[in-house]
Amino acid sequence: MSLYAPPRDLTTRLFTTLPRAFHKDGDSDWVRANKPGQRVESFLEGPSFDVHGNLYVTDIPYGRIFRINPQGTWTLVVEYEGWPNGLKIHRDGRIFIADYKRGILVLDPHSGVINPFLTHNRSEGFKEVNDLFFDAAGKLYFTDQGQTGQHDPTGRVFTYDLDKEMLTCLIDNGPSPNGLVMDVAQNALFVAMTRGNAVWRLPIKRDGSTSKVGIFTAMAGGVSGADGMALDTDGNLYVCDAGNGCVWVFDSHAVPLYRIRACTQGRTVTNLAFGGQGNKQLFITDSSSSAILVADLEHAGQPMYSHS
Repeated sequence: MSLYAPPRDLTTRLFTTLPRAFHKDGDSDWVRANKPGQRVESFLEGPSFDVHGNLYVTDIPYGRIFRINPQGTWTLVVEYEGWPNGLKIHRDGRIFIADYKRGILVLDPHSGVINPFLTHNRSEGFKEVNDLFFDAAGKLYFTDQGQTGQHDPTGRVFTYDLDKEMLTCLIDNGPSPNGLVMDVAQNALFVAMTRGNAVWRLPIKRDGSTSKVGIFTAMAGGVSGADGMALDTDGNLYVCDAGNGCVWVFDSHAVPLYRIRACTQGRTVTNLAFGGQGNKQLFITDSSSSAILVADLEHAGQPMYSHS
């Protein structure tokens, strides 16, 4: 980032915090595996808005999905045996979940019933899926992160055609693929490589495959890396920095524009979604403080497939 002028700092404010009645005792299999020795009351992820302006979020260690209305009131939609991470809402109202333990699941928001949707590749299980995204045509993209990293760069990115029921592996050499989003022209996929401290760009060819994969931007470093991502209508890319308590904003040529700082003491900014008036507010999960933050922006978010 030293090649460019320093990005302008933007601020956030607290939108809402997980009510104390929903705090857990701090222990689960996920906590013991990922936060050993710590007490974790929740770990929020996967923010996504429905057409009514309700924000859905996941709570990974305790298998919970919450709905937050525009006034900031929380409702527990479902609690189940799983580790829900990414979440996106299809335009038909179905809620798709990237569950770290169980693969891609579908939640009916009215009944609270969760069913498996895509749990394996032929007879091979996934490493552990992390996040997911629908392009404008309704094709599903998701990351298969597992425990990959610089020591084991074998993370995968898949695409699934819902109409043809066709699963395709785009890459299998990612050092911890995480958040992902398509560019405005719908001809390239951005993928956050958390433990590679970078965002990769995957050009998508007419036949749906990829080639000439490259690094769109390198991150500033730290104890974690790039996490959840979103795009605005001008093509600017918003990237959560899961170790530095901020969101970086890059233009379509990877020039850094803004750093959106968390107003909380937490540093684990994991994911984000556009919503609010005119779709010009950015809602951000600070997983370390069970908080949802909001920033007011000049650019509107790229409309989600579910809202088209």
